[in-house]
Amino acid sequence: MKGTKVILGFFILVIVIFATYTILRTVPVNDCGENGTGLACIELPPGFSIDYYAESVEGARSMALGTNGTLFVGSRGTGRVYALPDRNGDSRADEVIIIAEGLDSPNGVAFRNGALYVAEISRVIRYDDIEERLENPPEPAVVNGNFPSDRSHGWKYIKFGPDGKLYVPVGMPCNVCNLEEEDERYGTIMRMEPDGSQLEIFARGIRNTVGFAWHPETEELWFTDNGRDWLGDDLPPDELNRASEPGMHFGFPYCHAGDIPDPEFGEARNCSEFTAPEIKLGPHVAALGMTFYTGTMFPEEYRNQIFIAEHGSWNRKVPIGYRVTLVRLENGTPVSYEPFADGWLQGLADWGRPVDVLVMPDGALLVSDDKNNAIYRISYA
Repeated sequence: MKGTKVILGFFILVIVIFATYTILRTVPVNDCGENGTGLACIELPPGFSIDYYAESVEGARSMALGTNGTLFVGSRGTGRVYALPDRNGDSRADEVIIIAEGLDSPNGVAFRNGALYVAEISRVIRYDDIEERLENPPEPAVVNGNFPSDRSHGWKYIKFGPDGKLYVPVGMPCNVCNLEEEDERYGTIMRMEPDGSQLEIFARGIRNTVGFAWHPETEELWFTDNGRDWLGDDLPPDELNRASEPGMHFGFPYCHAGDIPDPEFGEARNCSEFTAPEIKLGPHVAALGMTFYTGTMFPEEYRNQIFIAEHGSWNRKVPIGYRVTLVRLENGTPVSYEPFADGWLQGLADWGRPVDVLVMPDGALLVSDDKNNAIYRISYA
């Protein structure tokens, strides 16, 4: 009798183990699919949801919205610029139209007075009346073709400021170097008139910014800046900076994140000479596109707060980034930095890399992803 109970208990244990194993096998990794990929992986605050606005947008990078609601998207490696119309207003692109290809890293796009401005490595070009000619784009006009041709940090993010001028950054063509005397344009944000004239330096000491926006009330320029590599996994942090007036210097290559002297160049200058970041971001998160939330769909607590697309680290032992973060402001000053949309990184493997963020007229937030070749739409109900 006792042996029978032992055998019965053994079989029950086997059944329990098998059932548990079966259940665990059928439960998706992090509730988001066997391979840890897909929109179910994305964690958002309560009430928010994410869906695809467009798929098959190869290398999707910076975004700009046309007057008629056409979303324009630049790329880097593909050399293409895309147009994504939503003609039926269902909050999803109807199709993906290639309006230009064979360009030199056309990362940046901006829209003004019916024209699409596109930033290549060494020039900015313009496609006039583009929304009327999506299927038959005109030949581009060269707005300004005199930017440096360095490929390292040569891709550009562009945007029109409240002063009507087009802002164009020129990254440092290195990990860390001092080229101010060789060419004062390196490590700057420049600006020019829409026709390409009156090009001038607005801010200096910037390693590489691939995202900026103006505060909707103060009209001050805020921008992300990618910190240098090879100082370890945790140094230096990326930066969120504010340029409240022309002529400010943000420290590169002498000083990083406001208080970290560079091992090679730091002895030449003191960190106190430069403008410190408004807030330090994660180390090597590759903070790229940013925007102030100006819509009305999200709760009031998000109004005029900052969303940042973090592309993700490339050489950190434990990857970090691969998300959209939120910087909360009080009286114009950052008070917190936290994840908002997270899950493109699962463990040590990433399946997506956010690049840019854009507030739509209905208040939804678009996020581009150059690894998953997609545009996401985050909404609130």
